[in-house]
Amino acid sequence: MASAVVANGKKKLEQRGPKIGVISGPTNPMVTPLLTDLYQFTMAYAYWKAGKHNERAVFDLYFRKNPFGGEYTIFAGLEECIKLIAHYKLTEEEIAFIRKSLPPSCEDAFYNYLRGIDCSDVEIFSIPEGSVVFPKVPLMRIEGSIAVVQLLETALVNLINYASLVTTNAARHRFVAGKSKLLLEFGLRRAQGPDGGISASKYCYMGGFDATSNVAAGKLFGIPLRGTHSHAFVSSFMSLDEITERSLKHLDSPKVCKDFVCVVKTWLTKLKRSRLLGGIFSETNQSELAAFALYGLAFPGGFLALVDTYDVMRSGVPNFCAVALALNDLGYRAVGIRLDSGDLAYQSCEARKFFQTIEEEFGVPGFGKMNITASNDLNEETLDALKKQGHEVDSFGIGTHLVTCYAQPALGVVFKLVEINNQPRIKLSEDVTKVSIPCKKRCFRLYGKEGYPLVDIMTGENEPPPKVGERILCRHPFSESKRAYVVPQRVEELLKCFWPGSSEKIREDLPPLKEIRERCIEQLEQMRPDHMRRLNPTPYKVSVSAKLYDFIHFLWLNEAPVGELQ
Repeated sequence: MASAVVANGKKKLEQRGPKIGVISGPTNPMVTPLLTDLYQFTMAYAYWKAGKHNERAVFDLYFRKNPFGGEYTIFAGLEECIKLIAHYKLTEEEIAFIRKSLPPSCEDAFYNYLRGIDCSDVEIFSIPEGSVVFPKVPLMRIEGSIAVVQLLETALVNLINYASLVTTNAARHRFVAGKSKLLLEFGLRRAQGPDGGISASKYCYMGGFDATSNVAAGKLFGIPLRGTHSHAFVSSFMSLDEITERSLKHLDSPKVCKDFVCVVKTWLTKLKRSRLLGGIFSETNQSELAAFALYGLAFPGGFLALVDTYDVMRSGVPNFCAVALALNDLGYRAVGIRLDSGDLAYQSCEARKFFQTIEEEFGVPGFGKMNITASNDLNEETLDALKKQGHEVDSFGIGTHLVTCYAQPALGVVFKLVEINNQPRIKLSEDVTKVSIPCKKRCFRLYGKEGYPLVDIMTGENEPPPKVGERILCRHPFSESKRAYVVPQRVEELLKCFWPGSSEKIREDLPPLKEIRERCIEQLEQMRPDHMRRLNPTPYKVSVSAKLYDFIHFLWLNEAPVGELQ
C-alpha cells in the first residue's frame, strides 16, 4: 500500500509495500481541468472572492434510481477519476482561456490562485470499481477545499455516469445470455464518437463480455479481439478463378496441398450427393464459395464465415462446410459461422442439424459442435426471446443497443454537498427522492445466513460499525414505517480510501481491468436471484442507522422554512 506525495510536479506513490509506480494520465486526452461546466469556475471565483474557497467540504457522488428497469447497478469509472485527480493541474493556456471566458471584472489574483491548484489535499473514499451498487449509497465521497472539489464535480460525474451505465447494460446482457455463451462487443461503428466506442469496449468487458472488435481498445486495455469479415468481402468476388495462389501447407506435416480450391470443390460435390443433405441445396453461389475459400487460405486456423450474403441454408452453410472440411483434411479446425439476418433461432437450429449430419455421415469428430455466432441489432429482449424459442447460438455479437445504452440514455449521477467545516448540510425538495442524506458517512453491506447481501446501511462517520451477530435496526431514510432488524453474518465496509490527499491513510491499489471484471462477475453471483431477474425484480433494501435517521429528520425540520397561513 502507499500514500500519495507530490514529486517533480506529478502525483506519485510513497511506497509502503510492493512497488506500485506512477499513476498514468487519463485515457482520453480530452479529460483535463477544462472538462467542466462554466458555472464551476464562476462559483470558484465567488468562493475565492468571499474568502471561502479553502473551507473544508465533503460531497457525495451517487445516483437515485437503478437503470433499465432493474434493481442493481455496476459501479465503473473510478480509475479514470483517480487518473484525472492525480494529474490535475491547469496550464497557462487553460488559465488564459478561463480568463477570456469569465467577466473582465474578475481579479488577476484569482488566476494566480488557479495556478496553484492541484488535488494534493483532496481525499477520495470510494466503493471499489466493479461492485454491485444501489441508489442513495455514496459511490464516492470527495473531501477537500470547496472550490477545488467543485471544479472536479462535472468531470467526475461524467466519468462515472456512462461507465456505470454501459457496464450495467453489459452485465444485464450477460445475465440473460447465460454463463456459457460467448459475448462479443461489436459496437464501435455505432458508438457516440471515438470516446464512446473506446469507453464502451472497456466497460462492456468489465461487465462480463468476452471480447471486442475494437482494435484500439484491445491495445489500450488488453481486451481479447474477435472479428471475421463483412458482406462486402463476400460480394467482392465473382468466381473461383480469382484465387491464383491455391496452395496450403498441412498443419502438422511438411506436406503442401497444391490446390486447396480443388479439395473444396470435391467436398461440395460430396455434400450435394449426400443422401441426408442433398435435398437442402443444389447449386451454391460460386462467388461466395470463392470468398470463403480465399478466407480459409488466409486464416486456416481461424476460419469463421458470414453466411447470409445470399442464402443461409441453400448457399452460405454448404459453402462454409465445404471449406471447413477441406481445412479439416489438412489438420485445421474451422471456427464456425456468423448469422447476421433473418430468423436467428430457426437458422441456428438448421445449421446445427447440418453440422451434426456431416459429423455422422462423414465421420468428422467435433464438426457437429461448430461455433454459431449471431449478430444483427441484438439486445437484451432479443436474447431473452431467443432463449425462450430455443436456439443453437454459441456466441452473440452485440453492438448498437449495448454501447449506446439505447434503453436508457443516462444513469443520473448526482454530486451533493453533505458537510462543510464539519457542519452537516442537506438538500431539500418537494420530491422526496431528491432529498440528500447529510453528513460524512460510512457505508456497510450486511450479509445473511445464506451468503446473500441483505441490506446496505449508512451510518454517521463516528457511529460504531455494525458487528457480526449483533442485532441492528435498519431504517428507510425517509419512510417512518419501513424498518427491519438485521443480525448480519458478515459485514463489509464499502467505502475505501483510493486517494488520501494530505492524510496518512493507506491508499487502495487500482487493480487491472481483468481483476475488476472478475470482481464484477463474483459480486453478481453473490446477489439473490430475485434481485437479478429481468422482469419485476425485488428491490434491494438501502437503509440508514436509527441514529442517522433521527438526525436526517431533525436537520430536515430545522432547515425547511415554516409556512404561514393567512
